[in-house]
Amino acid sequence: MNDKKSPFLTYFIIIVAACGYFVDIYDLILFNVVKKESLEVILKGATPEVIKHTGIFLFNMQMTGMLIGGLLWGMLGDKKGRLSVLFGSILLYSTANIINAFVTSVPLYALVRVIAGIGLAGELGAGVTLVSETMSKEKRGYGTMIIVSFGALGAVAAALVGAKGQVMGDWLGSILHISIASWQVAYLVGGVLGLFLLTLRVGIIESGMYKNIQRPDVSRGDIRMLFTSKERFLKYLKCILVGLPIWFIVGLIVANAEQIWGKELNVQGKVVNGAALMYSYIGLCVGDIISGLLSQVLRSRRKVVMIYLTICIALVIYFFFFAQDISLNMFYFIIFLLGAATGFWALFVTIAAEQFGTNIRSTVANTAPNFVRGSVPLITLLFNFLIGPSITTLQSAFIVGMICMGLSFWAITQMGETFGKELDYVEQYP
Repeated sequence: MNDKKSPFLTYFIIIVAACGYFVDIYDLILFNVVKKESLEVILKGATPEVIKHTGIFLFNMQMTGMLIGGLLWGMLGDKKGRLSVLFGSILLYSTANIINAFVTSVPLYALVRVIAGIGLAGELGAGVTLVSETMSKEKRGYGTMIIVSFGALGAVAAALVGAKGQVMGDWLGSILHISIASWQVAYLVGGVLGLFLLTLRVGIIESGMYKNIQRPDVSRGDIRMLFTSKERFLKYLKCILVGLPIWFIVGLIVANAEQIWGKELNVQGKVVNGAALMYSYIGLCVGDIISGLLSQVLRSRRKVVMIYLTICIALVIYFFFFAQDISLNMFYFIIFLLGAATGFWALFVTIAAEQFGTNIRSTVANTAPNFVRGSVPLITLLFNFLIGPSITTLQSAFIVGMICMGLSFWAITQMGETFGKELDYVEQYP
């Protein structure tokens, strides 16, 4: 291993990073699980349409926070170290989610979602960067696979707590003599889990590769380096494009399963957003495990991403054109398959981290996934823009999906293979 760390310490870093991403995904998905219930309380008497549009606004505020946080934590991770990001990001979003349990107005809700989004943006990139720089170049794919696969289960936990939180709320209410709703419990659980996780981070030490570049002659965390070289800029852009289909599926299809697709497909049963998110992330967990193992067997990240994109395209075609009048169970099964087909998130983040030198690796590993997450408002905007007299809702979503997947396919075919690449180097100006 690069830093001559003991196997136990390496495993501990992976475990802590995986637990951190679990809490990260829990909090990231939680809003979509409890938004309807929380807004019905805050916007007493509001129509379903008002609640729907307010939910979209608040989700976009969270995504805006993640864009800001991606830049902030990415550069901080390169300037001050990976551990500063791991500690700071989780402290910020844990505190924000505890406060979120007690918001009483939409403006305050929006402010807290922005702050939570900023905090949520730092966890994955810092964890993947630290693990990639700690493990051997032949086996680091296993480490990132474990982080993302376990982390995806945080969405399952969010769905379960969101659905069953009232039991805990009643228990806490009887002790504190106050009324606590299930959506408040869900936010409190996320915040407390995050603060508990901080206690596990005490035993983690900094990446040896990062320590080696803490010299005056090495420029660290300078995002301008991504734009001063055409080659670096195009490489960075391709890293972002590779991940677009993942958040097309999560942000447009899964997040709107109840409001849009259950009705458009005339699903025979009541579609629930929380259940759709849970099944998609179970699929994502399965897909990430398979893609991680497959990349180690094939000794290639690129080939596996191309395989997954091909499967994803086939499933999207089926979903939009052949899934009319399906049963509720079949709908959830397709959502599960779509989640599994986008289970190359671990490879996507690993590829981004492996493309660049140690002095801007954290910047890239944090900003690339958050720019992909931040693309959801643009994807949604294009989807709504295309709907018209000659283009149906289903056709509009399909067109947007094919654009995302086409760009991703082009990007991955134009990138170099990073499996087994040596990461102990720095980027130089220009």
